[in-house]
Amino acid sequence: MTGEICEYCEGAAQLQIVEREIFKHKNGFVALEQVPLAVCDKCGRHYYSAKILHEVDDIATGRGGADRKEKILFAVHAA
Repeated sequence: MTGEICEYCEGAAQLQIVEREIFKHKNGFVALEQVPLAVCDKCGRHYYSAKILHEVDDIATGRGGADRKEKILFAVHAA
């Protein structure tokens, strides 16, 4: 989606390599590093290719290999 119009703000989505992107999946979270994705130059919205989304699904469901696995701990603070 490079050079296309952002569906949220009408900015232009440009290809970038993002250092780390975290994806929420029904089976947990997947973090990819050095991710090529389109980013709106106006609002910063991220657009993912089908290839990236398939890779996330493959890793989360165990069909694809991951270079490493890390445990993530969440803390919930009550107000």
